[in-house]
Amino acid sequence: MTTNTQASHKLYYDDVQVGNELPKLVKPPVTHLQLVRYAGASGDFNPLHTDPTVGETIGTGGIIAHGMLIMGFVGQLLSDYAGPSTLRKFGVRFKGMTRIGDVITCTGTVTEKYEADGEARIAGKVQAVDQNGDVKVVGTFIAALPRRS
Repeated sequence: MTTNTQASHKLYYDDVQVGNELPKLVKPPVTHLQLVRYAGASGDFNPLHTDPTVGETIGTGGIIAHGMLIMGFVGQLLSDYAGPSTLRKFGVRFKGMTRIGDVITCTGTVTEKYEADGEARIAGKVQAVDQNGDVKVVGTFIAALPRRS
């Protein structure tokens, strides 16, 4: 089960301040079944993500999760926070390997408020870390939010 403190109301530009933290999103431990399912959904059948012997052979110590799956977790954080249609830009850098059993926590902070292309926008930084605090993904986002008036 995924846990977060998703807002039950619409997010408005007027209510967001620079420095606001996004509600934390904690994902359950990554499972082998989840990686197999993700391989099927994404079309990424690299055996490094599903076959433990491949990971041992090439020196990663076993199966590692798809980087895009972890990026997807961060995308879920943003969608839960601002709404699925608000995202204008989202990018990440992959920083570390995620393994079966890792519990991934996604967090973010609003770093800027501005207007562009007739929209009220917020920008921020996001990251995903495991249960040991090891960073898996860092990134940035831009979202367009409605005004109250």
